[in-house]
Amino acid sequence: MKYILLALTSAILTSAVPAPVLAPRAPPNIPSTATAKTQLAGLTVAAQGPQDGYSRDLFPHWITQSGACNTREVVLKRDGTNVVQDSSCAATSGTWVSPYDGATWTAASDVDIDHMVPLSNAWKSGAASWTTARRQAFANDLTNPQLLAVTDNVNQAKGDKGPEAWKPSLTSYHCTYAKMWVKVKSTYSLTITSAEKSALTTMLNTC
Repeated sequence: MKYILLALTSAILTSAVPAPVLAPRAPPNIPSTATAKTQLAGLTVAAQGPQDGYSRDLFPHWITQSGACNTREVVLKRDGTNVVQDSSCAATSGTWVSPYDGATWTAASDVDIDHMVPLSNAWKSGAASWTTARRQAFANDLTNPQLLAVTDNVNQAKGDKGPEAWKPSLTSYHCTYAKMWVKVKSTYSLTITSAEKSALTTMLNTC
């Protein structure tokens, strides 16, 4: 009887333990709040340039990074938990938590790799004059917080909008989002609009 009671108690305690809550993985090189504010102050404020001539093909992306793995697959592995990849480097299983909306996904097909500063936004902010090699480096940047795994339809809703027109639904992520956006624009000497600067300032003030 004693052993039965012990077994029942153990089963109850085990079932009562909640499953661990996964947090989104942070991309690399996110600056401190103070650094982000300094970088924001150093950005050039200017109206966006025209969309004329823009094409995603001018930003060669998802290039091979190592072996059979391209940039998308590297980010899926980096940002996921328990990610398993096959011989072609495609993710066959894993768990991804989207930092924009807090959603958890277990199929790589439900996850997009977002360009923090969208390619079209970059084009209108200075990248139109870049070489193809520089645009390729921007579109595949694994060193700065330019790429992260997010819910696919959320990424599509963001499109090429800046923070003045679109923000993550999780307000708790606004601080980090602003720091990443500023870091990327500062690293690549891209311009910002006055509305963009105002939105970023507000978001950084939530840190």
